[in-house]
Amino acid sequence: MTDEPDDRVAPQEPVDAAAAEPVDATDATGDPGPAADEYVDELPEDLDLTGFVGPHTFPNNNRRRIPAALYLLFGAVCLVLWATRDDTSALVNTGTLWAGIGLVAFGLYGMVAGWTLHVEESDALVTASAQVGFPVGHAAAQMVWRGWLSRPTWRILLDSDENHPSKRGIVLVDAVGGGVLEWFVEDNPEDWAEFDPADIAGTS
Repeated sequence: MTDEPDDRVAPQEPVDAAAAEPVDATDATGDPGPAADEYVDELPEDLDLTGFVGPHTFPNNNRRRIPAALYLLFGAVCLVLWATRDDTSALVNTGTLWAGIGLVAFGLYGMVAGWTLHVEESDALVTASAQVGFPVGHAAAQMVWRGWLSRPTWRILLDSDENHPSKRGIVLVDAVGGGVLEWFVEDNPEDWAEFDPADIAGTS
């Protein structure tokens, strides 16, 4: 028997081309994205505009009364514990009384500051547009709070409707009663001469 090379080739299992190719986790923008075990901050569903469908409703300011009610409840418990305390108790003392007073006071403040919004963003924009006295193009609304009682107020920024806005203004609209609190209008001081009109209009 001679030692001759065996030209026969052993059968091989088929290779899955998709499995053989390396997986690139980098997206089209070059961002590798978060790792599987990496924590990523997320907005609450009612504030996340990425899933926006239809008109957006700003969360009502009276949600502040929910924690305020909890403060009142905990404060009342502290006061009851202090009023019914045993003089020999080491857990309930004058500190419990002051904690109850503080919680009740803060809870009452939260109830007062938890104003109910009666004026929506769209209504405030209409009021502001009528106040400034010029045709409005771009406008933006922001919720702010005024004074010690934290009264909710819409702050509306407006530009005139020309391609190069000639006027701009700001209007503060009461989000509870709907009245105009303050307003100011001025000629737009920005110089648009150095920009290409096609770039400004977004047609280039």
